Amino acid sequence: MVKQLFKILLIEDDVTLFQEIKDRLTGWSYDVYGITDFSQVFTEFTAVKPDLVIIDIQLPKFDGFHWCRMIRAHSTVPILFLSSRDHPTDMVMSMQLGADDFIQKPFHFDVLIVKIQAILRRIHQYNTSESIDLKTWCGATVDYQKNTVTNEIGSIELTKNEMFILRVLIEHKNKIVSREELMKSLWDDERFVSDNTLTVNVNRLRKKLDEIHIGHFIETKVGQGYIAVEEDHSL
Repeated sequence: MVKQLFKILLIEDDVTLFQEIKDRLTGWSYDVYGITDFSQVFTEFTAVKPDLVIIDIQLPKFDGFHWCRMIRAHSTVPILFLSSRDHPTDMVMSMQLGADDFIQKPFHFDVLIVKIQAILRRIHQYNTSESIDLKTWCGATVDYQKNTVTNEIGSIELTKNEMFILRVLIEHKNKIVSREELMKSLWDDERFVSDNTLTVNVNRLRKKLDEIHIGHFIETKVGQGYIAVEEDHSL
């Protein structure tokens, strides 16, 4: 059980389901908040300052994709979609917008807890890690604490998942990291994650790195995994 009292913003308009989830999460020592005005979701998100957002796709006023896009434009807080929609494009869309995970309703509560615990553990591994927070890679400064990558061209901000992937690859630079290794490191148990989810996250990471012209240093090794190559100057 997570010892620290984390704040979770549960964006769910089904009152009965909201209360059921809130009661169960409260029993696991999470501090759960809801939405009072679904036209002001971002305002309430800003007021709560949650450690994790759980959001449905089908909501009054605007859908979950809209609010995910708005939240992600201002914050790297982990976002977990919880939806009855089962089309593969819904999961792909959520990941492309910067969500960290997707659970389809109906769901087993134990799976939800595992997902939440894994996400929150990743966050606090950054805060409790004894390793340095800054790393130089391919001429860029990678700040693990601030989730930024900066070089002379500019600076980009990554989500927690994107930075976690980049960190694993950098720590194994010039060595191939298999997809299975990444999934185990990222989600603790690959049974809860699809190959497509990892692909979307890596592609999104590479696209952001392209903005400062270093995306090509993350290479895909077909049938093997991914590798972060290093320029001639070493770390």
